Amino acid sequence: MHSAAPDASDPSLKATRREWIGLGVVVLPCMVYSMDLTVLNLAIPSLTAELRPSASQLLWVIDIYGFMVAGFLMIMGGLGDRIGRRKVLLLGTAAFGAVSIAAAFSKSAQTLILARAALGIAGATLAPSTLSLITNMFRAPQERTFAVSMWISAFSAGAIVGPLVGGALIQSFGWGSVFLAGVPVMVVLLVLGPMLLPEYRDPKSGRLDLASALLSLAAALSFIYGLKRAAEAGVGADSIGPMAAGVTLALLFLRRQARLEDPLIDLALFRSRSLNMALCINMLGVFFMFGSFILLAQYFQLVAGLTPLDAGLWSTPSAIIFTAGSFATPALVRRIKPVNLLAGGLVVAGMGFVGLALAGGFYGVLLSSLLLVGFTPVIALTTEIIVTSAPPERAGAASALSETANELGGALGIGVLGSLGTAIYRAKMAGVVAGLPADVAGMAGATLGGAVDSVKFLPAEQAERTLAAARDAFCAGFQATAWLGALGLFGAALATKIALNEARSASVAGADEKPDSAAA
Repeated sequence: MHSAAPDASDPSLKATRREWIGLGVVVLPCMVYSMDLTVLNLAIPSLTAELRPSASQLLWVIDIYGFMVAGFLMIMGGLGDRIGRRKVLLLGTAAFGAVSIAAAFSKSAQTLILARAALGIAGATLAPSTLSLITNMFRAPQERTFAVSMWISAFSAGAIVGPLVGGALIQSFGWGSVFLAGVPVMVVLLVLGPMLLPEYRDPKSGRLDLASALLSLAAALSFIYGLKRAAEAGVGADSIGPMAAGVTLALLFLRRQARLEDPLIDLALFRSRSLNMALCINMLGVFFMFGSFILLAQYFQLVAGLTPLDAGLWSTPSAIIFTAGSFATPALVRRIKPVNLLAGGLVVAGMGFVGLALAGGFYGVLLSSLLLVGFTPVIALTTEIIVTSAPPERAGAASALSETANELGGALGIGVLGSLGTAIYRAKMAGVVAGLPADVAGMAGATLGGAVDSVKFLPAEQAERTLAAARDAFCAGFQATAWLGALGLFGAALATKIALNEARSASVAGADEKPDSAAA
């Protein structure tokens, strides 16, 4: 670990005009990343109608991006520490733009899954490179807190623009156009990045261990594949085997890190109790947020019957709230103790899930804004605690660790809660589709999107009855995930209060170091 926080009044730590302009350039790929996630949610119904993916393929289309990002974040963060963070950012930007074009013209579910996987590898360069650049560009704690908040607000800005732009594009040009929306932004970054962004690298860095990155990727993919199989076909050898393999690979990964002279993840970072709790809060919160919001996007179009553009408009208030909260976080940190702000934010977010479960419909959508009201300061505080727990030369690896928690939590949320919703849907539809033609029964019994598309081949009365049952089955799964989210976040709030108070007591006693953070 490293020494105490620097003196914020030291003039040499103040950022110059170049750093502040560079901050505007750094956040551009963050907006594109966020747009890519939100617009894909809106594209699911039209994508399902055209490519006709199976339930498993649809989940892989959605979450393979997050899994690949999570698997490659550490290697990209370590690569940035070694060859230069700006270089890795620009290389990833070029690759992201090229693969986005390929994804837009996919002709099958399998092709789109491969394109999304390639996008995940390219996207793994964006978050750790930008966040580590920020931690090096802004050394004064208060300026760094503000810069990190702006970095987070860029994601929410993308969430605001994404549904509006994506909804209009889908309505006018089809689902493939959503992948093209971020290409112009990537071109701007490629032009301005070399001129405005400074280069940072660790001159004492060792060899990059590719085997460690492959182990982490294989562990994540094996485990979630087993979860998917369990949700689709029940618990059996074909689901337990992959999950056991994932756990084994994860243990081998950790063992390898402990033995390497220059590991992909410095296990010494985990000696900080505050950092460990920040990682857990990140993963748990994003797990429930992503897992529920993917279902909410489908609810808008397939249950409420909104167009993609109208669905995007209904998503806008929550994104605006998240952006406003990002700007307010630095002021809240100065007035409320971090432990109280973290626990209180999780409680408010949990109340948003209760609103979703009880109210449903558009009233539930309005109440779900509480999710983002509560989670905004949580994500800002935990991110800064994580990235400032490492010395500057390891900023890339620490940033990658933060984003790995976010990405893995989000991907697991989509996979686990999406699989839970699918399992509930399939169970409730089993009796409904029993007397239908085989091809219609297969589609209607798998996903709500499949039901909407397949009932067109049934007589009007039967189609209406089948579609009503499918919507009820979907809402039952949605409600179950909302209750699970509420329980999870309330439990996390209690655990946060207890654990961080213990960590603070241990720190006073000399057993734990303080993170070099204005927030901490």
